Amino acid sequence: MWNERYSKAGYLFGTEPAKFLREHKAYLTAGSKVLAVADGEGRNSTYLAEQGLNVVAMDGSYIAIEKARALAMSREVTVEFVESDIAAWDWTEAQFDMVVAIFIQFVGPAQRNEIFAGIKRTLKPGGLVMLHGYTPEQIELGTGGPPQVENMYTDEILTQAFADFKMLVLRSYHRDVDEGEGHSGTSALIDLIARKPA
Repeated sequence: MWNERYSKAGYLFGTEPAKFLREHKAYLTAGSKVLAVADGEGRNSTYLAEQGLNVVAMDGSYIAIEKARALAMSREVTVEFVESDIAAWDWTEAQFDMVVAIFIQFVGPAQRNEIFAGIKRTLKPGGLVMLHGYTPEQIELGTGGPPQVENMYTDEILTQAFADFKMLVLRSYHRDVDEGEGHSGTSALIDLIARKPA
């Protein structure tokens, strides 16, 4: 499915990073090792590399990764791209200083819980998770994301999932989004930034 979606000419979600990353640039520490989860066509991993981070970007679509490599090359930055289904990803313990997961809501609650557990495990002590996605109100807005309400995030879901982390940012809001044809229009968004205990 993802190869088919990404096979169209151009970049489905554009080439600029999510505004979430730009707004929280202060958390992006040069030299840190970061995992970009389900990174797609590379707009976010490329931006992270431009900020001086050491980036590993994983995605299950080889077509998306080809586009991501081209984008990184055009911006003259280095990203390690890895083709992997998220269900098969090895969340090696304490491997990354930061995990960035943006619009990864293509899975239901059971697999979401597994992914969150993996994110927590692969972070080093003191590491940061930066998560950006949609709230249930997004279903009615219809401006991006999956049609399954159970895939959406709420403050409660994220507070519970990262209860053992120090919450730095947790907010839900509406914003006009212009990120390619994949995300376009008024959107119901939620941000989480949390730190793993040292």
